[in-house]
Amino acid sequence: MNDIITTMFNKKFLEELFKPQELYSKKALRTVFDRLAHASIMRLNQASMDKLYDLMTMAFKYQVLLCPRPKDILLVSFNHMDAIKDFVKDTACILSQVDETYQQLIEMYTPLPSGEFQLIRQTLLIFFQDMHIRVSIFLKDKVQNSNGRFVLPTSGPVPHGTQTPGLIRMFSCTGEESGRLQFNNGGNYAAALCQGSFELFGDRVTKLGTNMYGVCRPVETHMSGTAKNSAQHTKVNAAPNPLAKEELNLLARLMGGLDVQKPPGNSDSSFRVNLFATDQEEEEALMSRPDELSYGFINIQATKDQSTNAELAKIMGEFSESRESRDHAPSASSRGDDLLAMMDGL
Repeated sequence: MNDIITTMFNKKFLEELFKPQELYSKKALRTVFDRLAHASIMRLNQASMDKLYDLMTMAFKYQVLLCPRPKDILLVSFNHMDAIKDFVKDTACILSQVDETYQQLIEMYTPLPSGEFQLIRQTLLIFFQDMHIRVSIFLKDKVQNSNGRFVLPTSGPVPHGTQTPGLIRMFSCTGEESGRLQFNNGGNYAAALCQGSFELFGDRVTKLGTNMYGVCRPVETHMSGTAKNSAQHTKVNAAPNPLAKEELNLLARLMGGLDVQKPPGNSDSSFRVNLFATDQEEEEALMSRPDELSYGFINIQATKDQSTNAELAKIMGEFSESRESRDHAPSASSRGDDLLAMMDGL
């Protein structure tokens, strides 16, 4: 964190930022964020950097949209500076860099009139106009729609020095008021325009830009209906399948590696594969089957004998020979290395 903040508040870097200039392009801004994020030993892959950049840009866009008056953008910046100072409060040299930048912000932006801040706000909103990236936390808090657009409040106290919306004044060429029109503002605005109302709203603005991951959120630990049904289904199916052992025994007999003794008192311990739900369905299907499609029975000899062992030994020998020939053949990686070496030579 110290490495990133030191790079962010580097003197030469800040001199370039504070120069009067046009707004950075999206590509240039992304490059700046890439350099800052990798100023320390931390490394992010492309996907992680994309998500981090999208999260930062959408959070700042939301902060700009919530500013009740254009000059409150400066309050948001001051709030960011205070948060950064908390990160480096134990490192005096880095803290002095942040304090110096704090003073530069005050000296440059405090004297600006409201019209200049309105131009800054409109420029920022134009920059973020086509960015509608959905953020899970915003979606969960219902401040962002499913299409990525923010839900803005239409009611609440108006900022200090402004009037309640609902009146249009028309002026003549000489600057004299020539008429008024009333319209329905569609919101519930506070009528009190005293300094106390401004301080209340200003306190709300200073909270913008706080770490949205630092807010305590309830952890959802209840199971959904699908999960409950799945858990119950798992418990029901936890009983051992009596046919599983017979299936494994049959496989072992087919491979010729196991002699299965019949249990005493049971002349036939084999099982039957039935593709129908019940025996009755199987009998009905057999009776309704045409004679030309009749078939016979195929008997599988599943007992262990010498002929079976000999055939299996022959098959296993073929596998061994093919494996040895494959082991002696050049691997794909070695062939790839040879190809790369040849290309280097060329």
